[in-house]
Amino acid sequence: MFLMFAVSTAQAQQYESNWASLDKRETPKWWTDAKFGIFIHWGPYAVPAYAPVDEVEGVYDKYAEHYENRMIAKNELFMKHHKKHFGENFTYQDFAPMFKAEYFNPDKWADLFQKSGAKYVVLTSKHHDGFCLWPSEQSPRWNSVAVGPHRDLAGELTEAVRNKGLRMGFYYSLLEWSHPLYKESTINQWVDEHMIPQMKDLVTRYKPEVVFSDGEWDYTSDKLKSEQFLAWLYNESPVKETVVANDRWGSETRSKHGDYYTTEYDLVHSEEGIGEAGSHPWEESRGIGTSYGYNRFETTDHYFTSKQLVDLLIDKVSNGGNLLLNIGPKADGMIPVIMQERLLDIGAWLKVNGDAIYGTRAWEKRPQDMKEQGVFYTAKGNDLYVICTKWPEQPFIVKGVNGAGKVSMLGTKAQVKSSAKNGRLTITPPILNPGNVPCDYAWVFKVERVK
Repeated sequence: MFLMFAVSTAQAQQYESNWASLDKRETPKWWTDAKFGIFIHWGPYAVPAYAPVDEVEGVYDKYAEHYENRMIAKNELFMKHHKKHFGENFTYQDFAPMFKAEYFNPDKWADLFQKSGAKYVVLTSKHHDGFCLWPSEQSPRWNSVAVGPHRDLAGELTEAVRNKGLRMGFYYSLLEWSHPLYKESTINQWVDEHMIPQMKDLVTRYKPEVVFSDGEWDYTSDKLKSEQFLAWLYNESPVKETVVANDRWGSETRSKHGDYYTTEYDLVHSEEGIGEAGSHPWEESRGIGTSYGYNRFETTDHYFTSKQLVDLLIDKVSNGGNLLLNIGPKADGMIPVIMQERLLDIGAWLKVNGDAIYGTRAWEKRPQDMKEQGVFYTAKGNDLYVICTKWPEQPFIVKGVNGAGKVSMLGTKAQVKSSAKNGRLTITPPILNPGNVPCDYAWVFKVERVK
């Protein structure tokens, strides 16, 4: 009896609370196969929905979700805007009752996400302003049930997303700009009494399969007790087998620890991100425009076109990464039409070409100048996918292929001619016209049984 108990306990405690042990965990396959997810930044910052777009150069300076911190820092542009439209005595907390989400329909959101071709959704359960989208015991008066919508936004969306067959995850900020305990002298109390209990409640209550932490840069992971939390997540939590956690767990952890590494508008803090060099599972996140939170001052000049977003997805996946594309709903719960259109366009492309994205891996022989050539590669089993973001008007050569079976274009039965010789595969594009072209951009050749 004792022996059986000891064995079962050892199996349950598979990971120790240190990076050496945690880093041995394999990233669940569902995530590396999924490739495309939807990020959602939504909170009281959607009420002012402001950040400068043309007046500043820095990527982070254009984030509307940083409104409270810009007020704390007395940023000139934010303060000028705030004073003019809300008055000197109007605090950031006064936005919460105006964040009503009165038109929020989780089923319609989930239907849109499914049609976009995304396989998982990550909602900001709590951003750096500390406002929770669920009835958190640790933030009893600063959550979406206590004030504003008076609804469990996280719970409602979780149910709707899962009903569509998608995976659900949460972003969670390890810091809060204006919480009285978040400071050096009381950081231990912050971690023990607020942060970790709140994260455990979120995981236990909603069972997210993605935990996207953020706001880790002020303290090291040992101060934040991140290793202890992750050991619990992997050993004891209700999602221990399927959950994936990112790399933002302390000031020293990005691109070093976690089930997957993260870039943000191609950056890791102020440095260029891992991009093509990424061998560990990784993910790029960004907004369709210049901000994550909704910014009403963005114009079509600031938004990526549908073609640019499809090309972005192809670029990241061909280099072994995932794309987590953000939308910023309005305070009333409506998703801006331009964001809906972009997601539907991506979904239409994936409906034809998803075989070249889902479940693929970076091709080991891919050239380093894919972006310059406008030709990208993904691999799945013995098959190779050649993705042309510009229509190839002439026959073109794929190097590193000694032999191949059938070559076809996804979405059409038009004949594709090919020949392989001396490690070079020549592909002759089919003759198409506007009436039978399979998609509007990024055409995919499937090369079977590559040698």
